[in-house]
Amino acid sequence: MAKGIFITATGTDVGKTYISALMLKHLRKTGLNAGYYKPVLSGALEKDGKLIPGDCDFVLKFAGLDLPPKNFVSYIYKEAVSPHLAALIENNPVELSKIISDYNDIKKQFDYVIVEGAGGIACPFRLDDKKILLPDVIKALNLDIIIVASSELGTINSTVLTTEYAKSHGINIGGIILNNFDPNNKMQCDNLKQIENLTGEKVLAAVKNNAQDIEFNLDIFKEI
Repeated sequence: MAKGIFITATGTDVGKTYISALMLKHLRKTGLNAGYYKPVLSGALEKDGKLIPGDCDFVLKFAGLDLPPKNFVSYIYKEAVSPHLAALIENNPVELSKIISDYNDIKKQFDYVIVEGAGGIACPFRLDDKKILLPDVIKALNLDIIIVASSELGTINSTVLTTEYAKSHGINIGGIILNNFDPNNKMQCDNLKQIENLTGEKVLAAVKNNAQDIEFNLDIFKEI
């Protein structure tokens, strides 16, 4: 039975894609048949008139998977805006049923699946009569989350807010990963300590800038 984890973050450009790539690479290095899935991607690259899902392309290549990235994203939008707005501009609304179906198909190919979200924990995918926010997707896929957070000033506030929002929506948290961590920075070390203290969640890893590897306990994965 496939196992999976959902990677979200305290906001946009915190490092979800980078951490997803590190985690997928680690899983595959340990000999596990691990894969990747991103339900919705906005801000796709355009090459020769075709949209390239850059995040997915990066993750697969970083982990050594020679697979077509478009096969691992349900919705690809050109506009680099919130998914709900990109979908509206391009007249291609997100359907939760398609995300569930695509994820189930990908689960058949792998033993573990890293699922990467978009934006932060409250990111809207659709805001019309069929409102879909990121928590709706996470719960529909029946996954725990890992929260990627910055190591910099302000991360205590954003991480506490993210964890509380997730918990208020009935989402289980597998842990937190701090990105761009400097172990010689007293503030960042204290950030790590206080995030654990205030959220009650474990910091699974503190990833240094431009790290090429990460280690974590496979127990964070939830059997589906």
